[in-house]
Amino acid sequence: MGRYLIRRLLQTVLILWVISAITFFLFWITPANPALLICGKNCDTATIQTVNETYGFDDPLIVQYGTYMKGLVNPGGRDIGTAGSEHNCAWPCFGESYQNGIPVWTSISDAFPPTLWLAVGAAVIWLIGGVLLGLLAALRKGKWLDKLSVGLALFGVSFPTIVFGYLLLFLFIVKLKWLPFPDTANSELFTVGPFKWLQFYILPWLTLALVYAALYTRITRANMIDTMNEDYIRTARAKGLGEGTVIFKHGLRSALTPIVTIFGLDLGGLLGGAVITEQVFSITGLGKFSIDSVLGNDLPSIMGVVLFAAIFVVLANVIVDVLYAFIDPRVRLS
Repeated sequence: MGRYLIRRLLQTVLILWVISAITFFLFWITPANPALLICGKNCDTATIQTVNETYGFDDPLIVQYGTYMKGLVNPGGRDIGTAGSEHNCAWPCFGESYQNGIPVWTSISDAFPPTLWLAVGAAVIWLIGGVLLGLLAALRKGKWLDKLSVGLALFGVSFPTIVFGYLLLFLFIVKLKWLPFPDTANSELFTVGPFKWLQFYILPWLTLALVYAALYTRITRANMIDTMNEDYIRTARAKGLGEGTVIFKHGLRSALTPIVTIFGLDLGGLLGGAVITEQVFSITGLGKFSIDSVLGNDLPSIMGVVLFAAIFVVLANVIVDVLYAFIDPRVRLS
């Protein structure tokens, strides 16, 4: 097991390094002039030269990449500026925003908590709801409950997230007035208290969970139907085990194995920002930060979000592999 963990850790470091290199070079080979993005189109030649020297834009691309990576791996960060006027960019240094000069990591760390609450809350809803509906559909195969679950799954998969979000806004906020209009101040759990915090997040959770719950329903249903027809299930019943034990201990446990994979990757991806949901409900998370960065052509911020999201996806994949190694010893030999 120790060798397997070491091998996966080394693979993770290699993958993250490749992602950082590809991301950096893809952004910096674009025709956009970063010096003009910082000082504006009316900059004179002298100002552009100063900006190039300050940020190292006139250095070879490989040197700029080395400087960028130094800020990410060096505990002391890196210095930005010309000789005599440097200032330190603390670790992890993703650079500074072209729009306001704020360190990218500061903006990401401020935008991450709302995205974290959104992703985790929605994940709990779609995991419980999707698995439960899929289980009930499999156990009532061909009955009205099965048809209803499949219909809801198809509805969830095909319904656009943005439309569903605005429908919830109109129904529960505008029409019924059961909830207040979204206020970003209510996204802070320890500031406003749990009640206002739940009022703020409940609709975004439902919106985001709809599509994922539909997918998990279909996967759980298909896996349970296949699992309940296996020989060891018939053997368990022949031994006289209770139906609950057969379903939950033997059937559901095996059927949920693929769910572990997709749940880890889905959650890891959402921690990089749920763009549409955050925009609909005015959540100042990583999704909104990403859109603002793209609209402002803020390359350091865009790269920072891409790398930050990639880290979560890769780590989620590693965690899933480790869990598989504990569940199935054959994985350790692969």
